Formats: sequence, C-alpha cells, structure tokens
Amino acid sequence: MSRIAYVNGSYIPQPQATTHIEDRGYQFADGVYEVVALVGGKLLDFEPHIDRLDYSLNELKIKQPVSRLALRHIIHTVIQKNRLRDGMVYLQVTRGVATRNHEFPQQSRPVLVITCRYVCQKKIETMRQHGIKVISLPDIRWARPDIKSISLLPNILGKQQAIEKGAYEAVLINRDGFITETNSTNFWIILENGMLQTHPASQDILNGITRQRLIQIANSLGLKMKEQPFTLDDIYMAKEAFLSSSISGILPVTQINDYKIGTGQPGNIVSQLIQHYQQFAKDVS
Repeated sequence: MSRIAYVNGSYIPQPQATTHIEDRGYQFADGVYEVVALVGGKLLDFEPHIDRLDYSLNELKIKQPVSRLALRHIIHTVIQKNRLRDGMVYLQVTRGVATRNHEFPQQSRPVLVITCRYVCQKKIETMRQHGIKVISLPDIRWARPDIKSISLLPNILGKQQAIEKGAYEAVLINRDGFITETNSTNFWIILENGMLQTHPASQDILNGITRQRLIQIANSLGLKMKEQPFTLDDIYMAKEAFLSSSISGILPVTQINDYKIGTGQPGNIVSQLIQHYQQFAKDVS
C-alpha cells in the first residue's frame, strides 16, 4: 500500500504528491520542519515539538498554516491512514508559492506537508548496545541552527563525509574551537566525575526536544550537569559520550576519529539515561 501524505488540505498517495516549481521551499529552502517520534501509536513530546515549530516559523516570519488543534487532527489522520504505530512523523511548512524574488512575497499562503514512515528500532537498539563512531568536522552551517530550517546542505555534506569514513555522524566544531552539535543530533559528554556536559541552548545549536527531556531526567536522577561549551580535547578525555535526538533517542558514542572514548564500550551513566528515557517513552504510549 502506498504511504499517504497530507499536502495543503488533501490526503494523497505519496507517489502522486507534488511540489509547485515556484514553491519557495523548493527554490530558496524558505521553510521549516519538525520530526516527531511515534511510539505505540502516541506522539512523543508533541507539544514541545509544535512549540519549536512555532518558534521557527516566527523567526522566519512565516504564517501559521493551521491552528494547533487542526494540526494535531491532521497528523493523527495521516497516522491512521498509514496504519502506523511506531515510526516518525515529518512536518514541513514553507512560505508558499510566489514569483521567484528574494524578498518576501506580499501575499502567499504557507504550504503544509505531513508524512510518516516506519523506523526500524532493532537497528537503533543494536547501535545502543555497541555504541557508535563519530568524526569531527568544521561547522560550516549558517549562523542560525536554532531555527529548524529545511536548508540542510551543510548537514548532508557532513553526514556523507562521516559515512564515507565508516562513522555514524560528524561532530561539528565552530570557529572558536568549541563543539556545537552534530549534523542532526545534540552531543553530550560525561566527565570523569560523572557530570554531564552539553552546549548551552543558544543560536549556535538546535535546542533538541530530547535534549530538553534528558535535562529533566538527569535532574530527577540527581545527576550533576552543566550547559557549557567544550572542545575536541575534552571529548578525548571524557569518560562517556552520547548523541540525543527524537527518533534515535540516546546513542552511546564509543569512538571519535581514531580515539576510543572511555573503555570503548557504552558506559554506566549513558546506559542509565537510556533506561529512564525508554521508560518515559513507554509511559507516554
């Protein structure tokens, strides 16, 4: 059965879904997106995701395409039509269709697209058990990664470089020598004293929804943490490290470049965080 997509008021088989050639998302990457995990038929952290969607739209001065209540209804309809219980939901909003000019069009209607698909959790669980390798690259993205823009060319170039070097992801280093995040996830280290450290929420990173949830979990567990920039050398000396994102949750990082992190195996604190995050996901569903 073909997957069903929502495109501006219509539910359409995905092979038939189309984009206008003068959609500003297609021509300028003038749009934003969100990805929400679907666990047991329930959306994980739906409200924070939509809060962030609102933030991104406001920062780019794009109108809300529909009300939040209508958006929730549309998403659940897409999920039902695709008979999906576990996977991901993708939302994209562009400024709309207009004659190609760099300035904002005086009148345009935002274009809303929603799709969903299955995500293989067995593959993710294997990576959790064994840990993953990452590499380090210069952060060449635009200066507002806090906006979840569909302009992702630097991100896919970085991801491809990582894949070609046998790694899962690339950790990004800004001009000041500090780690920001990765191409598609937030990055954390755990110091020798057990303290968690991650880059502070600012215009330098995307404030991940799972990142925010993990801060709450860490606080509930009494774990010490600080939001403070760190360097590549700090990663080399870290006891543990991990990535966080909505779809993969928490993935232990056991190697960066040619350096083993800690014992080279997922550590106790990361494993504890994974356990509590998975419990949170079960409680939601």
